[in-house]
Amino acid sequence: MADAAAAAKNLNFVWEGTDKKGNRIKGKTVAPNEAAVKADLRRQGIAPVKISKARRKAGKKIETGDIAFFSRQMSTMMSSGVPLVQSMDIIGKGHVNPNMQDMVMSIKADVEAGNNLADALAKHPLYFDDLFVSLVRAGEQAGALETLLDKIATYKEKTERIKKKIKKALSYPIAVLVVAFVVTGILLVFVIPQFEELFKGFGADLPAFTQFVVDMSRSVRKEGYIYVIIIGGAFATFTYFKKRSRKFREYLDRISLKIPVVGDILTKSALARFARTLSTMFAAGVNLVDALTSVSGATGNIIYEQATLKIRDQVSTGQQLNTTMSQTGLFPHVMIQMIAIGEEAGSIDAMAAKVADFYEEEVDNAVDNLTSLMEPLIMAVLGVLVGGLVVAMYLPIFKLGSVI
Repeated sequence: MADAAAAAKNLNFVWEGTDKKGNRIKGKTVAPNEAAVKADLRRQGIAPVKISKARRKAGKKIETGDIAFFSRQMSTMMSSGVPLVQSMDIIGKGHVNPNMQDMVMSIKADVEAGNNLADALAKHPLYFDDLFVSLVRAGEQAGALETLLDKIATYKEKTERIKKKIKKALSYPIAVLVVAFVVTGILLVFVIPQFEELFKGFGADLPAFTQFVVDMSRSVRKEGYIYVIIIGGAFATFTYFKKRSRKFREYLDRISLKIPVVGDILTKSALARFARTLSTMFAAGVNLVDALTSVSGATGNIIYEQATLKIRDQVSTGQQLNTTMSQTGLFPHVMIQMIAIGEEAGSIDAMAAKVADFYEEEVDNAVDNLTSLMEPLIMAVLGVLVGGLVVAMYLPIFKLGSVI
């Protein structure tokens, strides 16, 4: 416990010293205090001259991709015969992100203090979830840590690729729509008033559509701050309840699965993560019940999470996996049959991997189709918003021309 407490408070130090030959050398290390740094240097035959806390550089947030890359680096080095502590030392010192560097060096210090790697990773739950820690623990117990790290890296890379593809498909139309609404706001605030002054000299009633746009422009100019407050408040309320209310998230997840096109992508993505996680856990030697516990949290959707936990409870009573999956009504017949074949052949991990490959490819194709569908839809929205304002402003001019 004392070692764990000390490791949790490790700090970064930079030092200068002289070796046994009198050469001046510099370096970095992680330790709980300056005295520990001095003791460590003396053990290495280095006479410390100057020791100071390292200045913390501003670094970017640690992303899931960083964790996947860390897993791949660890797997590659350990497979090449590099010891665990040395592998982390090389990765930590070589990482470009100071935040990631600090975390890796902290994990290294924990391992050097006598903790196993799984426990050291568990101290950073924001970046290493229960699934990651469980797989590492299974690898350590089986003496095949490098193999498990390779499976983790593959799992993380595949799931991250799906997430990035979905985000990319959705971020483009969202960005274009935001720009469209900003342009519309600029037109309503700055351009429409100029036309309004021009129309006052016509001495005739404006067309209904033009009058509607002019009234909208007046409302935005006079009460625009109210609209901004309402929209900002609605967004803040939505974010608040999404973070803190599980029932609200469950409602959103249930609704999102029913949205045309998008719902199909989210469903296939959840199925792919279910199958990929099950394959990875089962291949690592984790028993089915424990594996399903980790699978439930990896599906990315509360509906599938609840269904997986229900499956786990039924499997723990002796029922077959494929039978319990079919009772939920959430898994397609093809997937259930492939899992059933895997159970009969004793190769659930291999069959689940094939299912994951199939649905990951389906997600790729569905996202590509969504992108193709979005482009004309976005152009139509832009045409209605911007083109509608232009037409509204020119209707009185056309009417005036017909009278003349």
